[in-house]
Amino acid sequence: MNYDFRKATTSDIPKIWKIIQQAIARRKNDGSQQWQDGYPNEDVIRTDITKGIGYVLTDNETITSYAAILFNDEPAYEQLKGTWLTNGDFAVVHRVAISDNYTGKGLAQKIFLFTEDLVIKKNIFSIKVDTNFDNIPMLKILEKLGYTYCGEVNFRGSDRKAFEKKLPVF
Repeated sequence: MNYDFRKATTSDIPKIWKIIQQAIARRKNDGSQQWQDGYPNEDVIRTDITKGIGYVLTDNETITSYAAILFNDEPAYEQLKGTWLTNGDFAVVHRVAISDNYTGKGLAQKIFLFTEDLVIKKNIFSIKVDTNFDNIPMLKILEKLGYTYCGEVNFRGSDRKAFEKKLPVF
C-alpha cells in the first residue's frame, strides 16, 4: 500500500461524503450515539475544505479516509472540565472517518501518525482530540497511541472525553 496524506479538494467531496456516511452507519451499528444527530454533514466537510483543514489519506489515488486538522482553534477546549497537559499551540483532530473498504487496516492510526508529522513540521508539539464516551474503537486507538485523558468537553449539548498527546521536541 502506498499511502499519502494530503489536503482535500472540493472535487474530493463526493468521495469524502460517502466515507462519512459509512462511518455514521458504523457508529450506529456499534451502538454509539456519536454522529447520529445530522453531524457531520456535507456542508461541514465543504467548510473544512474551504478553510484548508480537510485532509484525506489515499492509497495510490483512492481516498481511504478523511480527517479535519485545526490549529489553535477549538473554542470548546477552552471550557475543559479537567486539565490539559500543555497550554501552548496545539492541533486538533476531528471527523476521522475510514472507508468501509479499508476498515481494520489501521488507517485511523496512520492518520494520527501523519498528523504528528504535519504538526511537528509546524513546530507544534501538542495534539488534542475528543470523542464520545461510547466510541470504543477511537478510545482504543487513542490509548494505543499514547494519548492522555484530560477531562471532558461539551459539544452540541453532550459531554465528550478529551485527550492530549505531547509530541517530542527535536
